[in-house]
Amino acid sequence: MKHDKTFKPCDLVIYGALGDLSRRKLLVSLYRLEKADLLEPDTRIIGVDRHAHSNEEYVAIAHKSLQSFLTDPLVDAVWQRFSNRLIYLQIDLLQIDQYQRLKSVLDSSHRVMVNYFAVSPFLFKSICQGLAQSGVLTAESRMVMEKPIGHDLKSSREIHDEVSRVFAERQVFRIDHYLGKETVLNLLALRFANSIFTTNWNHNTIDHIQITVAEEVGIEGRWEYFDKTGQLRDMLQNHLLQILTFIAMEPPADLEAASIHSEKIKVLKALRPITKRNVEEKTVRGQYTCGYIKGQAVPGYLEEAGADTESTTESFVAIRVDIDNWRWAGVPFYLRSGKRLQSKRTEIVVYFKQLPHNIFTESFRELPPNKLIIHLQPNEGVEIEMLNKIAGIEDEYIKLQKTKLDLSFSEQFKKSRVFGGYEKLVLEAMRGNPTLFLSREEIEQAWVWVDSIQDAWRHLNARPRPYAAGSWGPVAAVALMARDGRAWEE
Repeated sequence: MKHDKTFKPCDLVIYGALGDLSRRKLLVSLYRLEKADLLEPDTRIIGVDRHAHSNEEYVAIAHKSLQSFLTDPLVDAVWQRFSNRLIYLQIDLLQIDQYQRLKSVLDSSHRVMVNYFAVSPFLFKSICQGLAQSGVLTAESRMVMEKPIGHDLKSSREIHDEVSRVFAERQVFRIDHYLGKETVLNLLALRFANSIFTTNWNHNTIDHIQITVAEEVGIEGRWEYFDKTGQLRDMLQNHLLQILTFIAMEPPADLEAASIHSEKIKVLKALRPITKRNVEEKTVRGQYTCGYIKGQAVPGYLEEAGADTESTTESFVAIRVDIDNWRWAGVPFYLRSGKRLQSKRTEIVVYFKQLPHNIFTESFRELPPNKLIIHLQPNEGVEIEMLNKIAGIEDEYIKLQKTKLDLSFSEQFKKSRVFGGYEKLVLEAMRGNPTLFLSREEIEQAWVWVDSIQDAWRHLNARPRPYAAGSWGPVAAVALMARDGRAWEE
């Protein structure tokens, strides 16, 4: 191994090992960590599911999954090392007595047990009970859980209460894979290590901030799940609000988990409530109709397989968010997220205030604002849009043009591996570092704010506004910003 620090090996137990999340994300991420030589030599991966399979059959399933979902070819030597870690156990997760089978493969004296709940939250209670009654847990054991953690504050608390009966808060690692992305982590460095931003990151210099998480895909066979959830709960309650807290938080005392969580919670508590009194002017709900994505015809939301044609679930949401504190007074945050939009794009755009006086009227009647653009996907990087003189001596006046200073992560860090969010978070969970994970209070505070919006929408009882697949959402989303004299970054 090439670590500066030695970490204790793990027994990583994946519940729902044959499910979509495990095959598409976890196995791929673990293989990439293997390839990067970042897994401890004695760490093992124990797949748990209810179907009867031998170890050899599970290894074959893992091999097929990696061939399907890896973007680069399997390396034989890496696969050989990786496959030697794999173990399969048949356990019906609803049968508490079957968790005793874990004892035959665990070694708590040598390895830390890390339990990855890659299943629906309705199974969390039985998994926790099975682990508790089987006696396999130790003070070092951990559990990792995925969103969605509930569909409102009440259900979120019920899930957390069940988990907390077995695992202490320090043992619980709640994943939001956006927090493992290099560009999100780079927000800490960008904001708190560079005086050019640290001293200009407030209402004095920033006009507004936009956060966009756009998807080209539709429901992709998940209609029943998504229709019970909607875009507000599926994306905004977690991913977009987490990005917002990193942008808006005060400098933490240090990089310890408790310090970062504390500052993020302060931001969530400062979000101005959206209620039935202001929900129509602050939010837009949309639902895609048939259209075209990259020249290909695609069905509308109500035409997808298994759809209920009377559904009023939103596939798009745009919201104006105000943060009531000294730093952000008068600075709106505009958040939008949707499916079947024009292109796949996740980015943050920070608009700085325009200068009050313009001496370059030959180029611009009004000087355009400087922008800081942080690309999270598909191409991670940071751009600064500024004005620069057009080179040449033939013009009588100084003429300006927009210029971008571009830091592309793939270009700048060619010799470094730029991983996705899951690799970083799975590795940190195995190492026991809670910094990049969510606290219970963060999740519950986010639900307090989102529940108010959901309640207001129910009170309105209005259908989502239609938008054609392949567009940038409903016209009302344009009007949301136009009322403030602003426009979305396109």
